[in-house]
Amino acid sequence: MSIRPRVLLVEDTPSLSLLYKQYMSELDVDVKIAETGKFGLQLIQEWKPNVLLLDIELPDMNGLDLLKIIQENELPINTVVITAHGSVAVAVDAMRTGAYDFIVKPFNANRLRVTITNALEQLKLTELVESIKDSSRANFEGFVGSSLSMQAVYRIIDSAATSKATVFITGESGTGKEVCAEAIHRQSKRAENPFIAINCGAIPRDLMESEIFGHKKGAFTGATADRDGAATMANGGTLFLDEIGEMPMELQTKLLRFIQTGTFQKVGGSQVEEVNVRFICATNRDVLEEVEQGNFREDLYYRLHVIPIPMPPLRERGEDILLIARKFLRDYTLEEEKNFRGFSEQVERILATYKWPGNVRELQNIIRNIVVLNDGEIVQPEMLPPPLSHIEISPEQAKLVDAQIAKAGHAMTMRDPTTVSPLWIAEKSYIEMAIQVCEGNIPQAARKLEVAPSTLYRKIESWKSKAVVTTEAVGD
Repeated sequence: MSIRPRVLLVEDTPSLSLLYKQYMSELDVDVKIAETGKFGLQLIQEWKPNVLLLDIELPDMNGLDLLKIIQENELPINTVVITAHGSVAVAVDAMRTGAYDFIVKPFNANRLRVTITNALEQLKLTELVESIKDSSRANFEGFVGSSLSMQAVYRIIDSAATSKATVFITGESGTGKEVCAEAIHRQSKRAENPFIAINCGAIPRDLMESEIFGHKKGAFTGATADRDGAATMANGGTLFLDEIGEMPMELQTKLLRFIQTGTFQKVGGSQVEEVNVRFICATNRDVLEEVEQGNFREDLYYRLHVIPIPMPPLRERGEDILLIARKFLRDYTLEEEKNFRGFSEQVERILATYKWPGNVRELQNIIRNIVVLNDGEIVQPEMLPPPLSHIEISPEQAKLVDAQIAKAGHAMTMRDPTTVSPLWIAEKSYIEMAIQVCEGNIPQAARKLEVAPSTLYRKIESWKSKAVVTTEAVGD
């Protein structure tokens, strides 16, 4: 049985049917022809084509009626309408009814081939997005979020957890770097052993070595007894070094040796101790820039930077903002013995529009503030603290964020969404994630997505008008 893409041509003029079939001979597709709408519908049901080339004027029905049948039955077919009546009205009707594209007779072979290729590639992208949505997780090891960017984080955690390799987590403050580290530990073979976290930015420099390696009695003023450090306490488990970019240069040398050999000496001690720990590091700094400025050892960076996990900022996580806000509202409502059960529509729009420079931590503080200082069942705009209380949502902005609010309703809801999100939103997020993974290399991203680079360039161009509106809605 052929596994090639299938193209059905519904055209009542035999000479044109043969011509269009000849045009498609250079494509790796199977082609069948129907001269009537009735026979075309029969082939759609039996042969299940991927792309339909549909003439508007058919002897037994209008092509748009056939298109409506396809849409009403939600058939996974991309329809390209062909007509000699190239009026704007016909084009608009076709696109409103669900046509993928619209071409006007006469057209050349290249125009038809490009249109079919694009239609097939768009179907591939749709299948990719749907497969990710089907396997997505809204809750994962302490995280709340079903966005595509977080699904990528979950998959890296799944893969990295069972390895012994060092993990290097990056991201802005408040994005959940420690939650990520704990998730890796819980999924690892070391889960039954200690998880020890050290915040290198919160410990005075003269005490940091002691905190990590421990000290002997009398090693310095105040060292009245022997003390084990984080390295000893984490033996058999995981040592998490948060804000590693804050570590002083002189201690970086000792840390490098510790990572390489698994051995260290306590401050003031002469005995070499050996432990078995798995290292996870995190920072909100650009460590490569710190390396270039001479503030961080290059050899240590490459020793640590084995499995990188970039944590996305909350403003780039779309519907996750509302998923997290609703969870915090439930948690703090129970904790404070209040009666809140959800947000008003306008509040949800404000939450979805705000940029969240403090990320999840800022959102957490905002929701706690609301619950502690107010009473009621539904959070209203007047309950919001600054700066959210100063945000006004225009009707245009409301339309922009309502799809995002509806998406949040699919995974975790405190209100019943009445609409579903447009496919282009999920498709855009997935394509952008692929481009980010490929460090901005669009042709490489296209290869990974198994589509032509021209498809990605065309889609990026089509988003530009939406991007202008998005920028205005989010604000500075």
